[in-house]
Amino acid sequence: MSIYALKPKFQNLLRPLVRKLHNRGVTANQVTLTACGISIFIGVLLAGFADVPALFWLLPIWLFVRMALNAADGMLAREFGHQSKLGGYLNEITDVVADAALYLPFAFVLPFNAFQIALFIWLAAMSEFCGVLGQVHGQNGRRYDGPAGKSDRAFLFGALGLWYALAGVLPGWTVWVMWLLVAVLAYTCVRRVQNGLKAAV
Repeated sequence: MSIYALKPKFQNLLRPLVRKLHNRGVTANQVTLTACGISIFIGVLLAGFADVPALFWLLPIWLFVRMALNAADGMLAREFGHQSKLGGYLNEITDVVADAALYLPFAFVLPFNAFQIALFIWLAAMSEFCGVLGQVHGQNGRRYDGPAGKSDRAFLFGALGLWYALAGVLPGWTVWVMWLLVAVLAYTCVRRVQNGLKAAV
């Protein structure tokens, strides 16, 4: 089970906004690049001021907005004829870059450490790579299998950011939660490959 399963309902809520964006001449690629640029800015800001917990309010707010923008660019592409080869590349590349930027600040927040967060970032990128390979080698398109899909990771890191902003510190046991997330993310990579191979048969 993954939060990704809720995407159709979320898209229905966004449809009026997406229609307005299209009517104003906004393209899917513009939305994609804007979301990535803001993600990088916020990631660098929080990494540079990781000792200011109040700034981490930005994380859950932006992760929700970014989720909406990611859904909107896909809807613009599919429903309003904005699909392009460049858009396909941008969609995958910017997601990985933006995720890395938004996870990075926790490398500077105790009790986490740089190695742990770097490993999580690497596995997150690998999970997206495994998902894309499903489109290359499978019959059912890109793989979005959980349990640690992009939406699930956004929810978890948004919750951590909110906790840090409210409490000013994260409890020591959250380091073990992060190791558990690393393990779950590794399992997600394996699961996407396995399900992709089954679909290719």
